[in-house]
This record gives sequence, C-alpha cells and structure tokens, in this order.
Amino acid sequence: MLRIEADRARFREIVRGRIRADLKRYLSTSELFARRGDRAVSVPIPQIELPRLRFGDNNKSGVGQGSGERGDAVDGEGTATVGSAGEGAAEHALEVEVELDELAAMLGRELELPFIQPRGRHSLLCEGGRFDHIRSRGPDALRHIRRTFKQALKRSVASGEWDPKNPKLVPVRDDFRFRANRPRPLPHSSAVIIHMMDVSGSMGREQKEIVRIQAFWIDTWLRSQYDQIEVLYIVHDAAAMSVDRESFFHLRESGGTKISSAYELCLAQIQTRYRPEDWNIYAFHYSDGDNWSARDTERCMTLLRDELIPRVNQFCYGQVKSAYGSGQFKKDLDESLAREERLVTAAVNDRSDISEAIRAFLGKGR
Repeated sequence: MLRIEADRARFREIVRGRIRADLKRYLSTSELFARRGDRAVSVPIPQIELPRLRFGDNNKSGVGQGSGERGDAVDGEGTATVGSAGEGAAEHALEVEVELDELAAMLGRELELPFIQPRGRHSLLCEGGRFDHIRSRGPDALRHIRRTFKQALKRSVASGEWDPKNPKLVPVRDDFRFRANRPRPLPHSSAVIIHMMDVSGSMGREQKEIVRIQAFWIDTWLRSQYDQIEVLYIVHDAAAMSVDRESFFHLRESGGTKISSAYELCLAQIQTRYRPEDWNIYAFHYSDGDNWSARDTERCMTLLRDELIPRVNQFCYGQVKSAYGSGQFKKDLDESLAREERLVTAAVNDRSDISEAIRAFLGKGR
C-alpha cells in the first residue's frame, strides 16, 4: 500500500511538472474555463506513449524499407485517403484535477508575483477561538466527562456521601460540565474585484475572449491572497450597468462608448457597499481605447484622480487591440496620470501579450 501511495505521489508530481511546463500556453487560452469548479480545475494532459521496439517483416517496399521510388507510400502499405474512415483508436488526453490555490502558486512562480500586503487596516473582524473554556450549561455533545466526574466527586465528598469502600459516583445534572468556545476576534482580510468592460460594437468576440482569460487568472491569484473575495461585473457602451458573470462575457451592444458611465457606477458601488476602511478594492477596466469625446475623457481623468484611485488598492486599465479601436484612451491615461502609482496600464495586442499584462497588473504587490 505504501508503494502504491509513493507511485501515486510521484505520478502527481510528474503531472504538476507538465502543467508548470505548459503554463504559458494555458495563460493564453480558455482551455480551463469549461473544466472549472468552485475550488479546482481539470487540466488536460496529453498521454505520452513510451517508446518500444516492434518486430515485423522487413521485406516490404516503400520509403524507410530499403530503396524506394518517388511517390511510394511512407509505410509501404498506406491505402487510406484523406476523409476516409479509419479503424485505429484515437489519442485521448488525461484530465488531472488541480486545486485553484495550487494553480495560483504556479502562476506566482511563473510570473514572479509578490505576495499582496493588504493596504492599511483593510480587514474585517470575525468570530474565532477554540473550545478551551468550561461551562455548566451546554449541549450533551460537548459534555466534558472528566470535569463532570470531578465535580460529582467534589460534591459527594463535601456532602459526606463518599464511601471509600464503595467508590460509586452518579453525576446529577448540576455536576455536568461542557466545553465552550471563548469568542476571540480574528482578522479576516476581504477584497472586492470590480471588472469593467466596454461592450460596444467595436469590441468583438476575440477581444472579449482575451478579457475573459485575463479575468480568470486575476481572480485565481487574488483569491489565493485573501480569505474573502467578492466580484462585481460592470459593462458599458454609452451607459453602464451591473451584470452577472455570464452576461459580462457574452453581452454585446451596438451603441457608442462613454467610459465615464462605468467609472461613475464603480464609484457609486464603492461608496455604498465597499468602504475603503474595510475592503481591499481592485478595479480593472478593459476597452479598445475608444471614447466618444475628449470631454468625456477629461471627466474620466477627474474621476480617477479625485475619487477612484484614492479609494482603491490599484486601478488597472487593459487596452485590447481592435480593428475598430483607436487606442487613444491609454495614451491619455499615461499622459495625464503618469504620477499615480496605483494606476497600472497595459496594452494587449494579441494573446501572446496576456501574460505580460497579468504580470503588470499583479506584480506590484498592492
């Protein structure tokens, strides 16, 4: 049995090594989303067939079996044509379940991400403690047998009922003692992730898929850093609204783009639900860089500088390249708010830039 466990542990370590080696590929694909659970994902690992010798007749014609002519089949026997049915077995991929915390640790090592230090006093107090206290009242499941008989013995000796020649104890109700939990406030770090995305007509399916991949890895890392995480989704075109996760990644509008509407809704949510004194706040905005007017861009800069950035741990802007987007908004951000340390911007031209964008967003340790 011990040998089986050792072999199983070795196999799991080999599998994790394979996952770590392929992590860069997973960072640019949505392969894990359909296999995601609450606490784990199923990662497909192609099976590797060990090489072995195969004995057979060497008196065959064809390339690789002596001299051959141009046009001869490579295997000497191949007669199947493209599109015809086959009789061989297909190759299957092995799926291995990996905890999200373990996946986050792999991400941290791959991108060299620092652990996050919660800003200021951003922690909630929750009830904690151990059952190290004794009470005279409580449920029978928590009855302390030794303390109960000790109390019965003290009562019996004090009342003169104790007979050393006949040491018999029958506890009564007043003798019962119970384990109890002594409440102790414990720090409970909490964070909220606010994802905002432009869903106007210029943001196509590929752009939304890139945003989806980024959001998955960002959420995975931040969940490994905090005890409690809430995620809020906001979409906008000319107007903004809060939606659920499914709508966030699949909703598409055909209207214009007014970025300030998303920032105003984000600020309203922070003011009413997520006080900076109690929450670590992370805001992420994804767009192709188009905004409807220079005046609205100025409004966005004012909201960020005076209202949003002072309230959040970090504000991240990810600009996804689109055939219809100008990319101007990132330029305006970098020029107007260059001195804001809590503002991080990144450009994603294609999927190969996703890992660098994630590193930029999470590499500050805020």
